[in-house]
Amino acid sequence: MDLGTLTRPELIFPDLPAGDRPGVLRELAERVAGTGRLGNPAALFDKLWEREQLGSTAIGGGIAIPHCKVDSLEHGIVALGRVAAGVDFGAADGQPVRLFFLVISPGRSPAEHLQILATLSRWVRGPGRVQALLDQPDAQALHAWLQKEG
Repeated sequence: MDLGTLTRPELIFPDLPAGDRPGVLRELAERVAGTGRLGNPAALFDKLWEREQLGSTAIGGGIAIPHCKVDSLEHGIVALGRVAAGVDFGAADGQPVRLFFLVISPGRSPAEHLQILATLSRWVRGPGRVQALLDQPDAQALHAWLQKEG
C-alpha cells in the first residue's frame, strides 16, 4: 500500500483556513463530503471529533492524522489538507500542524484502517517529504508529487 494510490486530486485541499482543532476537522469533513464520497459532513465531523477527544492525532513535526471509520465505505480514503499558518492541534512537540492526512476507513475493516495509519506514519518520516508537500503550489502539484513519491 502506498500513499499515491490512496489519494485522489479531489481529496487534496491545499488552502484550508486557519482556525482551531474542531474548525479544521469540520472543514475537512465538509470538503470530503462535498466530493460525493460521503453523504453527511456533520456525522463525519462527529466521528472525527469523538476520536480527537481520546487524544490528539497530531504526531509531531507539523503533521496530524485525524481518522475514523465509516460503515458505508467500501475502501479507505486519505484526504490531504494544508493550513499555511498552522493550527494548534495539541501536538506533543508543541508545533502547530500544517499538514492533515485525514483517514476514513470502512467500519468493517479494522486491518485496513491500521494498515493505512501505519503506512502514513512511516511515509511522513521520510527525509524531505513534509517540506516538499508544503512547497507544492496547488492541489494538482501536490497530487502529482504524491503519485511520484508516494
